[in-house]
Amino acid sequence: MKKYIYIASLIFLIGFITTSCREKTPEEKIIEQMENQGAEIKVKDDGEKIKMETEDTKVKIKKDDGETDIKIKQEEK
Repeated sequence: MKKYIYIASLIFLIGFITTSCREKTPEEKIIEQMENQGAEIKVKDDGEKIKMETEDTKVKIKKDDGETDIKIKQEEK
């Protein structure tokens, strides 16, 4: 019984370490940054198109055939 508990604990620990230390993609970094700024986020086509907007910044992320197109437009005051 100890062997099963040890193996389960080890598998859980390895899974936790590998998922918590992974690098974020540029899209994930931008989305997180815009969420922190309180952006209005619209998602279309099951995440293929993402549009985010704050008072002074507009971001569009489009995923097409494995390629990602990111457009950032900042309005000057």
